[in-house]
Amino acid sequence: MAGPATDLGEVVLDHGSGTQLSHELVSLIVETLGDVYIGEMEDSAMLPIAGSQIAMTTDSFVVDPPFFGNGDIGKIAVCGTVNDLAVVGSRPLYLTLGMILETGLPITRLIQVLTSIRETAREAGVQIVCGDTKVVRKGEADQIYLNTAGVGVFERTPLRMRSVQPGDKVILSGQIGNHTVHLLSIREGLGFEQRVLSDCAPVNGMLDELFARVDEGDVRSVRDVTRGGLAAVLQEYSEAVGRTIKVEQTALPVQFETVMAMDMLGINPIHAANEGCVCLFVDPSAEQAVLDALHSHRYGVGAVTIGEVTEQAEAQVLLLDADGRASVVEELQGAELPRLC
Repeated sequence: MAGPATDLGEVVLDHGSGTQLSHELVSLIVETLGDVYIGEMEDSAMLPIAGSQIAMTTDSFVVDPPFFGNGDIGKIAVCGTVNDLAVVGSRPLYLTLGMILETGLPITRLIQVLTSIRETAREAGVQIVCGDTKVVRKGEADQIYLNTAGVGVFERTPLRMRSVQPGDKVILSGQIGNHTVHLLSIREGLGFEQRVLSDCAPVNGMLDELFARVDEGDVRSVRDVTRGGLAAVLQEYSEAVGRTIKVEQTALPVQFETVMAMDMLGINPIHAANEGCVCLFVDPSAEQAVLDALHSHRYGVGAVTIGEVTEQAEAQVLLLDADGRASVVEELQGAELPRLC
């Protein structure tokens, strides 16, 4: 057996950005794990168990700041895990909870996080079934880190990237960029945090209502728009189906204050992280029905169609400006936006 590689450099912060370096790191992990890794690179694994099928996912949360205007790391942990289960078409049921606590964390802050976990889990209809707690010395963590795993059951056909077809419409369930701006504004003292709130929310209820109102197959695939933002999602799908995806820049739902803040920071909203927005790939004949269903739920009132999957057999994402000029959305190598999720 070959020895460990010694010339691959070091882990850098951008390896956790959800962009090109993240993909390279994940590829290295999968290659090294070899045949013991059986995932499909969806937001959740889909596993046959005792004649049925379950969804399973896991995630770690190192949010900075861990406490913010309309939420905290506990709310993000539940939402992030529940949403990963929901977007593959499963019904989330159970979560685990692992906590790494830094010495000096006020107990009142811990209670705040646990309360958020409790209330968000109640809204999402999931239960915490087991957990683990570790305490580390001052400086070995930043107040609190969380890890969650989740299990859901399939009551419909699972949703997969490979189901997306040319002609499918691309729909966003709501505004993009607000979570990034809210946290960065607090972190950097920009003053936008009162006007731009995080979109952090569990979307499984919204998706349940959607699936109940449209026919099986009308929604081809759904993806949680988190690290790497909308651009990362569209690039991943474009590569998976080998087609060009076109997006109308003027159709992107971005709050005015978010645009202002991102202009100041030099950030494109399509690269910004979100915590309550999903991207849906939909049969064109069901576009209006999907929009109507999303609009009926409080987390989907801002849903809009932003583009479509084309017949062009080239894996790329094109952004069309108001005059119809197309520019290629390049995959970022890294991003200076760490620890937002």
